[in-house]
Amino acid sequence: MLKNDLFLRAARGEATERPPVWLMRQAGRILPEYRALRARLSGFKELVETPELAAEVTIQPIDALDVDAAIIFSDILVVPDAMGLPYEMVESRGPLFPTTIKSAADIDKLRIPEPEEGLGYVLEALRITKKALNGRVPLIGFAGAPFTILAYMVEGHGSKTFSKARGMLYREPALAHRLLAKITATTVAYLKAQVAAGAQVVQVFDSWAGILPPAHYTEFSARYIAEICEALAPLVPVTVFAKGAWWAVPEFAAMPCRTIGLDWNQTPAHVRAEAGDKTLQGNLDPCALYGTPAQVRAATETMLRQFAGGPHIANLGHGVYPDTNPDNVRVFVETVKTWRGGKF
Repeated sequence: MLKNDLFLRAARGEATERPPVWLMRQAGRILPEYRALRARLSGFKELVETPELAAEVTIQPIDALDVDAAIIFSDILVVPDAMGLPYEMVESRGPLFPTTIKSAADIDKLRIPEPEEGLGYVLEALRITKKALNGRVPLIGFAGAPFTILAYMVEGHGSKTFSKARGMLYREPALAHRLLAKITATTVAYLKAQVAAGAQVVQVFDSWAGILPPAHYTEFSARYIAEICEALAPLVPVTVFAKGAWWAVPEFAAMPCRTIGLDWNQTPAHVRAEAGDKTLQGNLDPCALYGTPAQVRAATETMLRQFAGGPHIANLGHGVYPDTNPDNVRVFVETVKTWRGGKF
């Protein structure tokens, strides 16, 4: 039994007395307790792959920020890692794949792992977290959208253009679809296992959605996200967050996802008109948290007014930036928690 079920009710589209609030990347570098823990370890991957530590970090923002939901501490790149394409996390540079996908033979070498075998450490972290939360707040599971995962597997690292990955879509579309199908099958099994391990909502992150032209987004991303939503929606509410893909809202509206996440360049009223009765999540500019407390409060209230009239989960339009003052995050959270201007 949940002591605070506000987030779960909003994620189902039910009426709430105020919007629930959480932040993407809330478990991480903004918190001094996280930095202290990381300093004792060899690196990011050790933290992700040690269930007890991942659970501890997941719960830190519940204690420190009093948000309405926990999201398991992990990374979207655990999926290609489990498929047989390992990544490294290079300090100050981000993810790096020593080997990339270039050919059909490379795709043939990839496996679709049993979740407990290849990703058991994430599932164990979920089980530990669920028990430790003891019903305080709901627990969110997540995975990367198949195209975003393909982008890293083909490019080998983060990029402004992902030109290698995008080039594959033009030169060898059949090859791209083979890879996307394999990623999707892995992701569906993984998210179902997350639900079995305790996740009450799952979110699909399409971090690089905005680099694709709309026709390519429909062909190489949205269709695979829809497949994930169709598989998971009978189990738990599903959220889709596709950064930069403002044109794709009608496609998301037709999917069985329950919530659509907005980045800070989207207008809530426009999305609401296209999304029907979906719950909307977002979408404060993360840089707004660099302002004074009064400015943070005002920006948050402006955002909340824009979402009035339908189900809303308050969040940022992207992950919280690591140099954000935690006190300003608390102002954001407290402003939402005291808001009564937009009951739904």
